[in-house]
Amino acid sequence: MSLSFPPPASRSTKPSLSRSPSRVPTSEAATPAASSNIASRLHTIPAGTRQLIVVHTNGYGTSVASLETFEKVNGVWRPKFGVMSARIGAKGFSDSHQEGISTTPTGVYGIGSTMYGVLGNPGVKYSYHHLVANDYWDENPSSPTYNSFVHGTNPGGYSEALWQTVPQYNYFAVINYNIPVRSATPARGSGIFLHVSGSGATAGCVSLAQSNLLRVLEWLDPAASPRIVMAPSQNLGRY
Repeated sequence: MSLSFPPPASRSTKPSLSRSPSRVPTSEAATPAASSNIASRLHTIPAGTRQLIVVHTNGYGTSVASLETFEKVNGVWRPKFGVMSARIGAKGFSDSHQEGISTTPTGVYGIGSTMYGVLGNPGVKYSYHHLVANDYWDENPSSPTYNSFVHGTNPGGYSEALWQTVPQYNYFAVINYNIPVRSATPARGSGIFLHVSGSGATAGCVSLAQSNLLRVLEWLDPAASPRIVMAPSQNLGRY
């Protein structure tokens, strides 16, 4: 779920609205890793992971978030970029996200093997698909290709016409929430992306100003097995 919303909203259809984080300049973190940084306190990150994104808020009910990046150097987590302003779902974080509800799922997730964008490849290390007409993300729980990229006929439901969604899908990475799909009633949700911000909260994705998003996407390396952690700050201890 990725489109955004004007401040507080719930959505009836996925292709709704946009999000906009305040653009906060970021800079390379020049200080050495402190033993107390967020990444160093996490305990469920796979041993092979060397890049980490942490998205956190002041509680469950807010869509205003901070995004921090870390890389593991000689076994120690070090900050990569400065703290970035981000937006999440209009209804904040949820521990039990459902299809069609504008919350962002908490947890630890990988990054999809392909990045996408309405615009051309900016130079990412992942496979990249330049979106064209009839490229959809299937968000119809009744479809056999639920929660995946498809090209062709609209799969229905909340499915998104990716090539038509700008600026949000100028560039985006897939967050591997509910991938592979786990059956549930109601459905556990789909289409959770890291993408360009619009004019407010999202429908469940994480959004950044385009300049910040590009820094993150160009940095991410599949060889480093990146993970993204998403939760209110007070609950990061779970992970």
